[in-house]
Amino acid sequence: MNFPLYIAKRYIFSKSKNNAINIITRIASGGIIVGGMALFIVLSVFSGLREFSLSFSNDFDSDLKAIPVSGKSFIISPEQEKQIKNIKGLADFSKVIEERVLFSFKGKQQVAFLKGVDKNFVKVNKASEKLFNGQWVKSDTYQCVIGYGISEKLSMGLFDFNNSFETYVPKPGKGSIENPDQAFNKAVLIPVGIYAISEELDSKYVFADLDLVQELLEYKPFQISGIEVKTKPNANQNDIISEIQKILHNKVTVKTRAQQNATLYKMLNTENVAIYLIFTLVIIMILFAFSGAIIMMVLDKKENLKTLYYLGTEPKNLTKIFLFQGTLLCAIAGIIGLLFGSIIVFVQLKFQLIMITPSLAYPVVFTLNNIVIVFGTIMLLGFLASLIASSRAHKSVFD
Repeated sequence: MNFPLYIAKRYIFSKSKNNAINIITRIASGGIIVGGMALFIVLSVFSGLREFSLSFSNDFDSDLKAIPVSGKSFIISPEQEKQIKNIKGLADFSKVIEERVLFSFKGKQQVAFLKGVDKNFVKVNKASEKLFNGQWVKSDTYQCVIGYGISEKLSMGLFDFNNSFETYVPKPGKGSIENPDQAFNKAVLIPVGIYAISEELDSKYVFADLDLVQELLEYKPFQISGIEVKTKPNANQNDIISEIQKILHNKVTVKTRAQQNATLYKMLNTENVAIYLIFTLVIIMILFAFSGAIIMMVLDKKENLKTLYYLGTEPKNLTKIFLFQGTLLCAIAGIIGLLFGSIIVFVQLKFQLIMITPSLAYPVVFTLNNIVIVFGTIMLLGFLASLIASSRAHKSVFD
């Protein structure tokens, strides 16, 4: 057996004659346990909040979305549609048109995006499953589905045939406008459904039939502004992206779900790093006390170290004894902290003891990734603290 490791394990489970050193060691070890537990719980809570925040965009955004490289629209031929449909790993796709327009109802006005969708849209997007009231848009009609936020701002309900829900779209072209009435294409829509996803999205979109929106924008029959794609499980998205760009002659750029919400993902990642660094700083402060405890152990075992040295133990092995002792103590404390933290996370997952609202439990997620991060952090910092403190062992022999 490795001699320094054997002695280190003996020192871990043996009490010092000096009771103060025993108390300091227990306090330092307890601090590591609490610090590791707190870091794991906070990371699990943030993982839950991250998953909860992304659930709204995941319900609304497709797996992949193709948008034009330049301009607002592009042409897709029936032949290109067939080629895209046959791409390996692609489950389905939908043609869409998005344009920022003006909506008016009973004297109230709201600027939002009019989104034209085809019949395949319900296969690639979960917006149709988030209806608060009513039904989804039918093809070849003037029906529309509005967000809950838009409904509130305009004080509008469904199937109100006594009041017109009007949309105004600027006519394409150049030159000055002489007659304002001729500057817009106008249509009267019939709200048949209200969706509710999140506060931001509920005030952003009005869904209508693709052909109707093409007519309002004076687009050609095969002219669209985007393609939303649903991929099969475990499909290679990079291969699908390359195929779509090849079929459409590189006139589009294809974004993943994360790229469609780059700002949101960047914000969540930044917050995650900031929280991790804050709690890591707490653990570093605890390890200062732990390092001091190891130094006191070295001083307490000074006579034993001299005996070992006179018996032929090399000075570097004397240093390794306390390096191993400190590292093992950190490992044990880290495992105990993770065990307590895991129990708390599982209790919250099962019994939902802490609630945000009466119907919404505080979200937590148990992941192996968080365990690795916490344990790796404790071991790295514990090793460095032990390395610094154990250097005192060599000096104590020759003092």
